[in-house]
Amino acid sequence: MEKNKISTYLILLSALLLIPFYSQAQNPAPLRLAVAGVSHAHLHEVIVRMDRGDFQIVGVAEKDAKVRENNGLRKKLDPSLFYADLGEMLDKTKPEVVVAYGSIYDHLEVVEACAPRGIDVMVEKPLAVNMQHASRMAELARANKTLVLTNYETSWYDTNHEAYQLIKNGEIGNITRINVYDGHQGPIEIGCGREFTDWLTDPVQNGGGAIMDFGCYGANLVTWLLNGQKPTSVYAVLNRQKPAIYPKVDDDATIIAEYPDMTVQIMASWNWPMNRKDMHIYGSKGYIYQDTPTQMRVYTQKEGKEISKAAPRLASPYNDSFYYLKAAVRKQIEVKPADLASLENNLVVVEILESAIKSAQTGKAIEIK
Repeated sequence: MEKNKISTYLILLSALLLIPFYSQAQNPAPLRLAVAGVSHAHLHEVIVRMDRGDFQIVGVAEKDAKVRENNGLRKKLDPSLFYADLGEMLDKTKPEVVVAYGSIYDHLEVVEACAPRGIDVMVEKPLAVNMQHASRMAELARANKTLVLTNYETSWYDTNHEAYQLIKNGEIGNITRINVYDGHQGPIEIGCGREFTDWLTDPVQNGGGAIMDFGCYGANLVTWLLNGQKPTSVYAVLNRQKPAIYPKVDDDATIIAEYPDMTVQIMASWNWPMNRKDMHIYGSKGYIYQDTPTQMRVYTQKEGKEISKAAPRLASPYNDSFYYLKAAVRKQIEVKPADLASLENNLVVVEILESAIKSAQTGKAIEIK
């Protein structure tokens, strides 16, 4: 009898372990994906993944005729898949999800078209140009029970996830300060195309300059590390170090976000002499220097010395934006409120950015309730 009980237990355990594999097997077909807007330089993230087989592009919508005719997707897709009108494209192609690669201002329009049709959306960072847009997007998503995800390059860094785990394990004690460094020499300086920089350097279409383009990374990561916690106040200084190149928007931003027990400093700039997306996390018992997507340095009182290490590789679907998107849309994984891509996290991100812009305009810290 005891042997039978053990056999039954093992059979049940095996069945539970196989559930994720069955879920994948039940719906292995490529994700039906549509693209809204093609002016964003990050569109190459779609193009380089097109031959993998995890998604199929069923339609592309782009309002600008010149951009619609001249983009990286045009060379790889049938011309019949391109539409001038987003609504027409959605109704004719019936995608499961839409990825947005237009201006940040256009994100609201994409959600307004997709959510009532029951179509999930993933936008490129940040979620929205301001809280008015972000709140409306959230209202639509919740009313129609659809996903609105935000994609960041840093969401898929091995080192960021290892830092998260070390913090959760108490390896560096209580966090006391986080410094986040993001940016490069400038979008025009590194050769981004006009179809991208025309809206990226526009205060309406992008919501700001470097503060929006790169300030969002730090706000997103910190909100995740702190499990969705908001700062109590935000103070910021915005500079125009190259007004001849960027006359309408800031090209350098410093954001100081105060929390009850710690300070976060986000340094976002189009004036770094190199590309960077790194972060320094200080705790009561050590520190973590996240240097690159794969390499980090860690000091703990337990070890008594700084150790350089490669972070463990992330497992699929958490190692790639489109693997993650497919798993989320097909409900093979749960998107939790504090997650890097989640709507809730990114509402906090936009609130931090909007507060930072208000602070720079007034010269005063902005309290967040």
